Amino acid sequence: MTWSRLIAVLLVLAAGAWIASGHYGLGKAERARPASALTPSAEAKPFRVAVATADVVERARRLTLSGRTEADQRTMAVARANGFVTHIKVQRGSKVAEGDPIAVLSDEAREANVLQARARLEQRNAEFDARRKLIDAGNLPRLNLVQLEADLRSAEAALAQAIAERDRGTVLAPITGIVNELPAVIGQAMQPGAPVAEVIALDPMLAVVEISERRLSGVKVGDGAAVRLATGVNVEGAVRFISSKASAQTRTYRVEVRIPNQDGAIPDGVTAEVSLRLAPTPATRITRSALTFSAEGRLGVRVVGEGDVVAFVPVSLVEDEAEFLWVSGIKAGARIIVQGQDFVKEGQHVEPVPATGQAAS
Repeated sequence: MTWSRLIAVLLVLAAGAWIASGHYGLGKAERARPASALTPSAEAKPFRVAVATADVVERARRLTLSGRTEADQRTMAVARANGFVTHIKVQRGSKVAEGDPIAVLSDEAREANVLQARARLEQRNAEFDARRKLIDAGNLPRLNLVQLEADLRSAEAALAQAIAERDRGTVLAPITGIVNELPAVIGQAMQPGAPVAEVIALDPMLAVVEISERRLSGVKVGDGAAVRLATGVNVEGAVRFISSKASAQTRTYRVEVRIPNQDGAIPDGVTAEVSLRLAPTPATRITRSALTFSAEGRLGVRVVGEGDVVAFVPVSLVEDEAEFLWVSGIKAGARIIVQGQDFVKEGQHVEPVPATGQAAS
């Protein structure tokens, strides 16, 4: 047992000595190594990035929104008197001008009232002429002339009222347009205000879109707009109206674009894609890959500033194209990093080289 213990102790001592020899040997090797091998070289080559020079130009922005066409005017021709419908002079799709007859109601003694009022007026005229002669001759007091004139004017008013009541028996088109609905039928009893025909005005036609409050400041009345309809028709128009009150449900503002429609080819309610031409703004065209995010999460680009030091420039999107983006916030002549921007950080010294190919454009 004594020899076994002694052997175990010797083995432990031998292992400890072997481990210690490696540690102290490494320390001597490190101390023997030159100082230049222990520290990074101050002359290390900087990271190379590809840059493109920013060219700032006035860019006419476009805002494309989805909407619908809407008739400029839509109103209902209504009955203005009591009676039955005896004639309907139009049908669905008929073009009517303002004041054209649409339907005729039964007479209901309106013509008889006109004849009666006309006869009473003739009587008053005759009385006025005869009694005026007597007044001029001095046979009647001149004070009676005032009453005679009052009676004559009352008869004239009664005739005008009877004629107006007779004319109310004819339902007239309130605006120039197309008859869209015709709910009345022959023989139907009508009361004042009963609907007879719906008329819509198709010229001009409106393209209506809703715009968010963030983009509202860029649109003004008179701005041009390109309208593409779901039917494949492309037309040009102009902004006619911008609502001053937001929708309670969507918090968006109504914008109306006026488009010509003399032939009535554009119907009401068609889906439309409206491209609004906004006011020009200084912008720079960059490739999509040039965009990056700062450490704070802001969208922008990295540029090479004075002394070839990297800096971050936040940008705002102006217009989105298929291969490029137009952004604002970049100064003219700035060197934008278009390759390698994700491998460097702000304040880092880099070696800029001109970009080639699509990145350079």
